[in-house]
Amino acid sequence: MTYPNEGLVRFLLEAKKNTYASGSGSSSLPSRPGVKELSYQDGEYAYLDSYFGEVHFAGQEIVWHQGKAVWGMNYFGFTADPVEGFPDFLLEALKRVPAEAPYRGPETFLQGEFAYDCRWSGEVRQFTGRETIRYKGKEMYSLVFHGGILQYA
Repeated sequence: MTYPNEGLVRFLLEAKKNTYASGSGSSSLPSRPGVKELSYQDGEYAYLDSYFGEVHFAGQEIVWHQGKAVWGMNYFGFTADPVEGFPDFLLEALKRVPAEAPYRGPETFLQGEFAYDCRWSGEVRQFTGRETIRYKGKEMYSLVFHGGILQYA
């Protein structure tokens, strides 16, 4: 089987919507001190999102297919000016993860005084990107991410 395929992309969309973006997800027993881990599994695929921090945070997402790590993404987020409503707005944006770029949220999303923007280059095989959130026109959050295929099955 060659990646990426529809199964991998479909699974990524489900996993992201059912873990952090849902505001909950299945918490796993932490494998390292201070880490938060959210997992999701469906059929032959498994997903784990591991991250450290809250306002500023670093993390990694891995997808396994039949027990082999096949896709991964690393990220670092920085919140310069936390404002009330920011976490809920970010979750709303992440629920809208697009099939053509199953990394974070959509290219743009607006709600009230918040504006979400996500730009990337590459494709599921290898990509880099950056998302930002502006509140009342001022950038208050940014996240960089990169990743791709780890091995073909």
